[in-house]
Amino acid sequence: MSTEFDDLVAEFERFQEHGRKAEQRLAAYDGMREEIAAVEATATSPDRSVTVTAGPGGAIKNLQFTDEALRRGPQALAATVMATIQTAVAEGARRQAETVQRYVGDDLNVLDQVLETQAEMLGVPVEQLRATTSGPPVARRAAEEEDFADREFLSDKPGSPRAQAPPPPPVSQGEEFLRKLYDGEDH
Repeated sequence: MSTEFDDLVAEFERFQEHGRKAEQRLAAYDGMREEIAAVEATATSPDRSVTVTAGPGGAIKNLQFTDEALRRGPQALAATVMATIQTAVAEGARRQAETVQRYVGDDLNVLDQVLETQAEMLGVPVEQLRATTSGPPVARRAAEEEDFADREFLSDKPGSPRAQAPPPPPVSQGEEFLRKLYDGEDH
């Protein structure tokens, strides 16, 4: 009976370790969410008369005009404001995509998708927009270094590939109790 109890304790400890690892992964994504919330992009019109700061999701956080901008007619001012807003919002979206790209890795190509969409909408080459990004992804912090896209969520070994699960081994009464407890069953 002692061996079965030891196996049960070992199984419970593995379960706890998996929970800790999942919490660490979620904490890394919380970091991504905080970085995205802090994104700001500022654009200035070519004549330097209008400056716009955009935040996450395209929210306009600040709008500034020079005296020269205020001397323009309403149509010209509106066109300059709209073009500058578009530039600031697009830059903010690229920065958000860069942040997401650092966390999810290259498998999803988030930044490329944003750049291609913006190039089509703005009528400019993707390479021109790519030149405005910060370059290659910044090195991730240690907790974020693993790419989990090709891993089983609760795998014991980093980098272990996805595979067909082997048939389950015979289950002891202790293991059955833990599984039912974990699944919320009460039989």
